[in-house]
Order: sequence, then structure tokens, then C-alpha cells
Amino acid sequence: MAYTKTITTERLILRKPQPSDETAQFAMHSDPEVMRYFSEPAWTDRARTARQIADDAAAFEKEEFFRFAIALQETGEYLGSCTLYALHKQNRRGEIGYALGRQYWGKGYMHEALTALIAFAFVERDLNRLEADIDPLNASSASALERQGFKQEGFLPERWIVGGQVSDSALYGLLRREWEARRKGAA
Repeated sequence: MAYTKTITTERLILRKPQPSDETAQFAMHSDPEVMRYFSEPAWTDRARTARQIADDAAAFEKEEFFRFAIALQETGEYLGSCTLYALHKQNRRGEIGYALGRQYWGKGYMHEALTALIAFAFVERDLNRLEADIDPLNASSASALERQGFKQEGFLPERWIVGGQVSDSALYGLLRREWEARRKGAA
């Protein structure tokens, strides 16, 4: 059965990627500032975007992974994406990733989207553990994860080489029981 989950938050809709996202998605992924800490260089091939959206939508349908498009409820405008991937069913574990167009930074959109994504992972997908792998120089990403309750659990030197640049990885984790305790404490 096709998975058509849409998640609604106070200001956002998290939904399956669609062809109308193509222009905004390419603008985001071709921005060197947005892609600075990614595991690949900024995109230069516009056709890549259509392929990415098709691949992401197909994976979404098959429930292999979920790259949600983040859109403003009010206008439908594409802001970025947040992803639940590398799902390991037996161990009830997955990884998260995210990207936001530069013009939307600092407005709380990613916090809102990640809050919804994490709830989806733990409640809807019944995961026990979430992980994230970020460049330790990306203070904004580290802050976004820590605000959600993630803790840095590891450091891997020189893990990535992107565009000739060598970078490290900081590994973060969040357990479902810790997430549940934080939610109860906030209630």
C-alpha cells in the first residue's frame, strides 16, 4: 500500500516530494552555503533535481525512507527537506538528515520540522533510536540536534572528502525513552 502520510505542524506541512518542488530544491542544493557541510558538493546539474524528486517519491511510496518536503502551510512554498532514512527494522533504528534554504534560516522552521519528524519516527514508525551524522564545524546543526535532545556520542576524524575537502563527523543519537521523558517533562 502506498504511504501518503502528510504531517502538519503549526506553520508547516511535511509531505512527499513532488515535481513542483524542483526549482526551489535546485536553488537550495546549488547554494554553496547550504551545501557547505553536506556529504556532497553543491549541485550544478538541474536534471539531478527531477531525478532526486522521483527517487525520493518512489522510496516514500515503498516506505524505504522518507524525505519529507518542508512547505509553508500558508503558501505551499518549499523551504527544504527532512529525512528519515537508513532504517534498520530489526533494531528499530534510523538516521535523520535535513536541509533548509538559506533564506529560511533562523526562523525556527527546522526546529518545528524536526520535532514532527522525530515524533513520526518514534510514534508512527515505532523506532527505538535515531542517529545523525554531522560535520562538527556545523554549529547550527549541532544546536538543532541538541535542542531536540540528541547527544554527541562519537567523533570520526577525516570521514568525508567532499570536493577535495577532508572533514570529520560528529555522531549524535537520541533514544526513544529519553525523547518520551523530555516530552513528559515539557507537558
